[in-house]
Amino acid sequence: MLNDISFPLPSLTVNQMFGQKIIRPVTAATLYGIASIKDRLIAIDTVKGHLLEIDPLTDNSKIINPHQVREFQEVTGLAVWEDDLWVTRGNSVYLCKLASLGLEHFVTLPYPADGVAVWDSTVYVSCQRLGYILIFDRDTRKEITRFYAPGVGIQNLAVSKETLWVCDRTEQTVYSMDRATGEIRFSVLTPFDSPTGIAVYGQDETGKDRIYVAYSSEEPYIRDNPNADPCFELTYRDRTFIHSLQYHYQEDKRYALSNGYLIEMSYVEEISPLDEIYLADIEWRIALPSETQRQKVRQVEPIGLPFTEEIIDGQRVAVFKFDALAPGERHIFGWKALVEVRGIKHRITPKDVEDVPELSPELKTRYLVDDDDLAMDTDIVIRAARTAVGTETNLLRKMYSIRNYVYDQLSYAIKPHIDSPDIALERGTGSCGEYVGVLLALCRLNGIPCRTVGRYKCPVYAEHQGVPLQPDFNHVWLEFYIPGIGWLPMESNPDDLEEGGPYPTRFFMGLCWYHIEIGKGITFETLTRDGIRLTKEEVSLGDLAINHIRFTILKELPPF
Repeated sequence: MLNDISFPLPSLTVNQMFGQKIIRPVTAATLYGIASIKDRLIAIDTVKGHLLEIDPLTDNSKIINPHQVREFQEVTGLAVWEDDLWVTRGNSVYLCKLASLGLEHFVTLPYPADGVAVWDSTVYVSCQRLGYILIFDRDTRKEITRFYAPGVGIQNLAVSKETLWVCDRTEQTVYSMDRATGEIRFSVLTPFDSPTGIAVYGQDETGKDRIYVAYSSEEPYIRDNPNADPCFELTYRDRTFIHSLQYHYQEDKRYALSNGYLIEMSYVEEISPLDEIYLADIEWRIALPSETQRQKVRQVEPIGLPFTEEIIDGQRVAVFKFDALAPGERHIFGWKALVEVRGIKHRITPKDVEDVPELSPELKTRYLVDDDDLAMDTDIVIRAARTAVGTETNLLRKMYSIRNYVYDQLSYAIKPHIDSPDIALERGTGSCGEYVGVLLALCRLNGIPCRTVGRYKCPVYAEHQGVPLQPDFNHVWLEFYIPGIGWLPMESNPDDLEEGGPYPTRFFMGLCWYHIEIGKGITFETLTRDGIRLTKEEVSLGDLAINHIRFTILKELPPF
């Protein structure tokens, strides 16, 4: 009989369970708040009102509120303390016994209550509209105090001993806060966007909290529609799952690392000129991935043709040499790299930079000058540099003000070429490269050393492992320098968020795993003859060759 047949389940270690597995409960549409009970997770499907008990090892789940589904619709926050379940719905917080699930009103806020966490007699409630996390006494139901919300988005909460964990959907960030004082200890970027729930699932052997995060959003996909012409159409579907958050806080270095992936990246040029030309004694240089705090290069190998390697300003560069490129001649050449990448988030405050050392003459000469058509001597750029910082003197606050000023002045637009900062400011729109140009100009005029980084982001499909992925565009961001601390990353533009602010700080002093750092402060790709760089007027790389970029996400890196 079929019921007599059993299949042995694979034996998973705790480390395999935490860090390698995406939990996708069957039937779940929109998971928000999550909590843990012993070896199970409890999650709320806010659209359906299903309160799900989930086995993290198998994804198996069951509805534990079959008779109270309507009462749990639109619930966003979830917490468990002893035998009580706490939820947020609308402007109110409710509690109930796990055994009966009959909701009892606890408190009502003037605006929506987003998340809830409970430790003993202390109840934490997040409210984005207020901009605070409110702390209540369970017995009196009175507000004890409140903490400033650490981010700008809707936040969900979890608590463990001395730590309040705050998960911000817009910031794509989890904050570790002192639950008694509200002080932020560190923050980490989540590997996926739109984190909607957070739970502490016990502790590991070192006493470190194990964290699960729920994600909920929509994703586009192509569906077969026989009634359409053509018979395919673009539509959207729910995307929701739970995944463990890995984190490692380097307190002495003031940054935290989070989930990472092993990625194979290849960059290949295919000689395919628009007009046939003859080039003699050419050296074609292509920057290689950098070694950084969050990025480790396991190996690099040539594709098509061999190359030699040079170090330029501390950056690795592949050099391909051609005695001649004749009309009709065709080659493919480039490199393939195996790279470990993780998320990184630095924890530097304005107080940390109040008494920074003087800039070295070398840094001033290299990173405070107009060396890339930055139009730093034009009236519009000089005026913008002055307006952006006002009377601010703190270096970090100046950098933050410049960032926000540029985000206010420019709207994101993809363009075939990069204009100088004066033109971009006059026009009011720009690509990522033009955002970077304006940022570089304003920062350097205000005495803040900056340099470009980037070239590409891996397509953000960490769940699609082993599948070749191609980015739609290249990308560039920047790093700014704080004396005594070092170089810190900053995304160039809020290209995937609404304009007008408040702008999230997720990529201000932080990068997610999909940012691939290549060629810090140097040109990504150049053609030279006799050591002299050829200009665009002499030969355009875009007219001479077609580039091919491919990423393959091989696996998630093991826990720290």
